Amino acid sequence: MSAPKIGLVSLGCPKALVDTERLVTRMRAEGYEVAPDYAGADVVLVNTCGFLDSAKEESLAAIGEAMAENGRVIVTGCLGVEKEMIRERHKGVLAITGPHQYEEVMAAIHEHVPPVDNPHTALIPPEGIHLTPRHYAYVKISEGCHNSCSFCIIPSIRGKLTSRPAADVVREAERLAKAGVKELLIVSQDTSAYGLDLKYEMSDLRGREIRAHIQDLAEALGDLGVWVRLHYIYPYPHVDDLIPLMADGKILPYLDIPFQHAHPDVLRAMRRPANQEKILARIKRWRTICPDLTIRSTFIVGFPGETEEQFQYLLNWLEEAELDRVGCFRYEPVTGALANSLAEPVDAEAVEERWHRLMATQQEISKRRLARHMGREIEVLIDEVDGEGAIARSAGDAPEIDGCVFLNGAKGFEAGDMVRVKVTNTDEYDIWAEPVVAED
Repeated sequence: MSAPKIGLVSLGCPKALVDTERLVTRMRAEGYEVAPDYAGADVVLVNTCGFLDSAKEESLAAIGEAMAENGRVIVTGCLGVEKEMIRERHKGVLAITGPHQYEEVMAAIHEHVPPVDNPHTALIPPEGIHLTPRHYAYVKISEGCHNSCSFCIIPSIRGKLTSRPAADVVREAERLAKAGVKELLIVSQDTSAYGLDLKYEMSDLRGREIRAHIQDLAEALGDLGVWVRLHYIYPYPHVDDLIPLMADGKILPYLDIPFQHAHPDVLRAMRRPANQEKILARIKRWRTICPDLTIRSTFIVGFPGETEEQFQYLLNWLEEAELDRVGCFRYEPVTGALANSLAEPVDAEAVEERWHRLMATQQEISKRRLARHMGREIEVLIDEVDGEGAIARSAGDAPEIDGCVFLNGAKGFEAGDMVRVKVTNTDEYDIWAEPVVAED
């Protein structure tokens, strides 16, 4: 099968030309060829200029010419921010993206002119190159952050929240699932805020509109037939709407919520939501709706000004919340962070002692929570196989940060297999189980 061909029209300044060059590089790496004329192109990509009114008219005319000569046109570049105007003049345009949106442009090309799976022409597979094992992959849904936590400088490094269109995310997830990925790990700096910067705008997914909102995205990803795990969920009110999806098996019953502390005064100093009493009530409600829910979180001890009484408040809160998985950081000053000037640093020995106390407290909580699985049958995903058996993960275990399910002596499995097992033992972090033999 011959390689698909893309026609190119590049308008505007040298910066726009660089954008076109980057897109051509991506297309060539995936096996696409550049068509010399309209007639030989499977689709035409028009990189527009929108700096002056005259440039806008030139871009609109170029789009019109491509529509007349070919009929299959994808628009990108500076004029792409004025989608309504372009649609009004050229209703049949296949897709419109703004400047620098390389991933969105490639997603549109993939949708309307799928790459040919030919190892002799394509330098990368359709799902891209991933450094994780083949059976799971991370999907980043946004960049940056709109929060202003006093201990964090992420917004100054990565900028404000910038979300991807929902259709773009789903198309990437579909390619991964088609390639054999069994688990999608959804990540961003603040997953609950996804789409806020886009005002939850709609995007087109093969004729179906999908909203840039975490609930809509979770529902769409839940239709792919793979595990979907949400990371970095801030407890905004609409998180409550995700719990029924977990109870129904659409996405994994797993919430990764970075609470960071529990005492109201410390949370206010951190510039974090300080309503942990309400959070306790919500956790109870979540577990009523979805009893198998796993909640993991992270906390900071030794935040500037943290008193022994405030730390003890945190320990008491943990006992009542009974979180399943907890990580703890000793506070470290970060250059440029507001927290450094809020109060006197906590003595290093006190920080270390508090860290050990918190981890000891949480170990007992985690041990109790895991013991609930004794004797139960659960589904696990195999990560590794060796001569002694297999190492897997349950729905409550994210790779590399949570526990494992050990299948000692199990034979005949491969990484990526989904296996039904019966739990035979548990400790503070891990589970031991044996495969369930299907009855004839």
